[in-house]
Amino acid sequence: MAVSAVLAALTASSLITCVEPRAAAHPSKYVPLGAFLGSGPEGVAKVAGFQEWLGAPVTVGHTYLPGDGWPGVEGPEQILRPWARWRLADPRRSLVVNVPMMAPNEARLPSPALPSLLRAGALGLFDEHYRTLARRLVSLGVNDTIIVLGWEMNGKTYGGRCSPDPAAWKGYWRRIVASMRGVQGAAFRFDFAPTRGPDTIPWTSCYPGDDVVDIIGSDTYDQPQGKTFQDYVNEPYGLRMQADFAAAHGKPISFPEWGLFHNSDNPEFIRGMHDWIASHDVVYQTITDYCPHGVWGCGQNPRSSAAYRELFGGTTAPSLTTPAPLPAPVPAPVEPPMTPPFTVPPPIAPAPTPG
Repeated sequence: MAVSAVLAALTASSLITCVEPRAAAHPSKYVPLGAFLGSGPEGVAKVAGFQEWLGAPVTVGHTYLPGDGWPGVEGPEQILRPWARWRLADPRRSLVVNVPMMAPNEARLPSPALPSLLRAGALGLFDEHYRTLARRLVSLGVNDTIIVLGWEMNGKTYGGRCSPDPAAWKGYWRRIVASMRGVQGAAFRFDFAPTRGPDTIPWTSCYPGDDVVDIIGSDTYDQPQGKTFQDYVNEPYGLRMQADFAAAHGKPISFPEWGLFHNSDNPEFIRGMHDWIASHDVVYQTITDYCPHGVWGCGQNPRSSAAYRELFGGTTAPSLTTPAPLPAPVPAPVEPPMTPPFTVPPPIAPAPTPG
């Protein structure tokens, strides 16, 4: 889901019925919970209100780095510093940062040019941007940040999408992870988070390898219109496949983004997500809390809001002596060679101007 969608006002109709069996009212285990409330200090300021409304601790801070240019990818201080302070104020907390793989990220990069950029990235052209980001995170004391790198790569929204050249994309991912883990003091965890379901390319075709992935995520929204939660479980590359794939690779799962969408105010989707999270190896989950997706900051979903408070509220975080249940990071991969199994094509000549 694009960050620019904050400004969109989308409406839909039709409610869905969840046929997934119900779990207990609250999960028997603690699953670290958060909400995306804003990228910068405004998001940090809203956490206390969301937490008070929910009646449960928020232990996951979630922000996005701007992808309008490489300085944004390197981690602007006005975004990272407030979130680092929030994270360090309580050892039970964790920080999740979505990091673009290309700049510009949300502007539509032309498909003919993207393979060359991905291959250049796999050759190391952009390494220093990610080393800079890693050094900044370490210097701020948040060296264990969860990095959601190149999210929704199986779709067509972002500049760092996988479909133009999956081999180069995977090589580029590996290069970024090696660069960031190679910074002294780094203990980052990397979350591979495609969109749920079939998209432009099967997300399994983009998987870069167990040694450079710590968590298998899924950005899961209530779409398409008219589908049930069970459809989302069973669809190709859906929730069941995410859980099975992660288990086969020895990884926990996450939901860096989830929320309502094309089926309007839909408490059954909230219940379905709660039960799925409660019954699987979910390391963290963050709801997207702006319209049309949200439950606190979006007044158009009152029934879903009530369901979310009922199901996710009233939980208790671990004691201060117990860290949040995050997976141990995979050892740093060996720096990839400078000669990957592809060649970088010559620059693409600009098309002639009609006239």
